[in-house]
Amino acid sequence: MTDEGPTGDPSPSRLTRWFGSHPFRTILRIAAALAGASLIAGGLGVIWPKPDPIAAEPPSADDPASLAPLPKRPVMVLVVGIDADGLNDPSNKAAPKGPANADSLMLVQISPGDPVQVLQLPTELAVNLPGRKTLQSLADAYPLGSVALTADLIAEVVGLKEGEPERFVVMPRQALRSLVDGLGEVEVTLNQSYEHKDSAQNYSVNLQAGRQTLNGQQAEQLARYRPEPKNDQARRSRQQSLLNGIHEQLNQPNAIALLPSVIGEVSAQMETDLTPMEMMSLAAAALSSDQPPVITQLELAPRTGQQVMRELKPNQQLPLWPVPPGDAADN
Repeated sequence: MTDEGPTGDPSPSRLTRWFGSHPFRTILRIAAALAGASLIAGGLGVIWPKPDPIAAEPPSADDPASLAPLPKRPVMVLVVGIDADGLNDPSNKAAPKGPANADSLMLVQISPGDPVQVLQLPTELAVNLPGRKTLQSLADAYPLGSVALTADLIAEVVGLKEGEPERFVVMPRQALRSLVDGLGEVEVTLNQSYEHKDSAQNYSVNLQAGRQTLNGQQAEQLARYRPEPKNDQARRSRQQSLLNGIHEQLNQPNAIALLPSVIGEVSAQMETDLTPMEMMSLAAAALSSDQPPVITQLELAPRTGQQVMRELKPNQQLPLWPVPPGDAADN
C-alpha cells in the first residue's frame, strides 16, 4: 500500500534515501562545482585524448571523427532545459513567473559506435529538498540549488556511480531555437494538431498533425506545450519526437560541416562545463552510430487521486539506468 501525506502525495519516509541518507553529499558536490574549472582540466586526459598539435583539417562530410578526437569511453551528460528565454533573464516569463524552472531533465550517455542513450526524467517526481518540510518536485531542485543539487538528486534516484553525471548542460529556450535553426529545421511526425494561446506568457502553439518541418520557434512550441498541469508524460512524448527529429537532421549529409558553427553559436547561449572541443567530440561520437537514440523513461507508480507529484514504481533494482549496450538494441 502506498504511504501518502495529507495532500495525497507520497510520504517523505519512502524518499529519505534520496537525500537524508547522504547529508553531506550535496555540500561536497556544490563545493566541487565551485572548483569546477580545475576539476575539469584534471579529467580531460582520462576521457579525451590529447588533440593533434597540427592544425586540424576541415571536417569531412562523411567522417564524424574529423570533427574532433572521440572520447575514450562513454560520457554521461545531464541536460537541463529551462523555461527562461536566456540564461541571465531576471524572469522566466512563464508560469509560475519567477526564476528559471527546469522544464525538462535528461541524462544522455554517448559512447563511440553505440546509439545515444537518453533517459527522460520526470520533473514532477516527488523528492526531499534541503530546508523544505514537505515534498517538492524534482524540477524545484534547479531554482533552489542549481545544477549541483539537481545532479545530486538525480544520481540518488537513478542509482548512478560516484561522479556521474560527468558533465552538464543548461539549455534555455533561445539555445534550443538556435540549435534547430542552425541545423536547417527538423522534421517530426505529429499524431494530432496543437493549438493553444497563453497571453499571460506571450506564448502560442499552432502545429498541424502529420509530417511537419519545424523551425526553431515551432520546435520550442512543441517542447513547451503542456495544456494541463498533470500532463507531463504527454509533453515528454512530444519532446521525444523532437529529439528523434534532431537526430535525423544530424545525420543529413551537410550536418557535419554545419556543426562547428552551430556548436559555437549554441554554446554561447547555454551554461555548461563542456569545452568546445568536448562538445565537438561528443557530437562526433553520437554520429558514429547510424542507429536512432535509445530513449527511455523511469517507471512511475500509478497516480493516486488528485496527486500532482509522482513517485517511482516500487521495488525497482538500482541502477535504473543506463540500459546495458547488449540490451539497448532490444528496446
